[in-house]
Amino acid sequence: MRLKRRTFFKLSAVGAAGAVATPAPATASPTATAGQADAVGVLVDTSKCIGCRACEAACAEANHLTGLTQVADDTVFDTQRTTQPEVFTVVNRAPAVSAGEARYAKRQCMHCVEPACATACPVRALEKTRSGPVVYHADRCLGCRYCMLSCPFEVPKYEYMSNLPRVRKCTFCADRQANGLEPACTTVCPSGALTFGKREALLAEARRRVYGQPDKYAPVIYGEHEAGGTSWMYIGDRTPEQLGLKTHVPMTPYSALAQGALAVVPVVITLWPPFLMGLYTFAKRRDAAREEHHNG
Repeated sequence: MRLKRRTFFKLSAVGAAGAVATPAPATASPTATAGQADAVGVLVDTSKCIGCRACEAACAEANHLTGLTQVADDTVFDTQRTTQPEVFTVVNRAPAVSAGEARYAKRQCMHCVEPACATACPVRALEKTRSGPVVYHADRCLGCRYCMLSCPFEVPKYEYMSNLPRVRKCTFCADRQANGLEPACTTVCPSGALTFGKREALLAEARRRVYGQPDKYAPVIYGEHEAGGTSWMYIGDRTPEQLGLKTHVPMTPYSALAQGALAVVPVVITLWPPFLMGLYTFAKRRDAAREEHHNG
């Protein structure tokens, strides 16, 4: 059966309408929200952190990292450091609110409940696990770095100098957790600033401290709602701004914000190639008909 030009364009229009009308929901992964009730997390009480950086050393040892800054005194805190391909966590000193007082805040991947990085990844190289960690599959990665652009906390880093570059970030010690162990950083904290456990239980504990001791804690639990909620949550006697944490972060999950844009993907992937092929075929037949008419 020969497809007439008018019929071809009608079918294309119907297909486009169907693809737009029934978009797949934008989700980080099939298990992104399935295990939230049992998901783990870490409560960081910055009022207890002494800036010893034991967590940095434990992270470097557990992940075989070579980027640990070896400084014997507190001059390492003179600059605000960020994570790097060989540094998954850093402890920064916040500006002193009053003379003689210093506060410290650990930075690492926040392991969002609905991570933007996993939502943006077109091949699911980053995946939210049921238990909480956001893990990276290097064998799937295309190197597009959409995860870096999408992360509201600016965590993923790329190995630009490597011949086989990967995206690098804190793994939440997913392999240790799979073997029934805590993340390396939480096991070595000497002051009790890091508490590992179920996220819901940690939230309850955070609320108990913050709202039960208003004279000691600032009235905010950072990570409870930021980016839809994160596995790492912060409390303390300083505000997130004073601690140097990212504060311009939407409270809506990034997967929900991206849903409208991702709805276009089925159209581009499933409809556009055959549409262009149809145009090409029609043009070829038209040219052949013209040539046949000219030669006849």
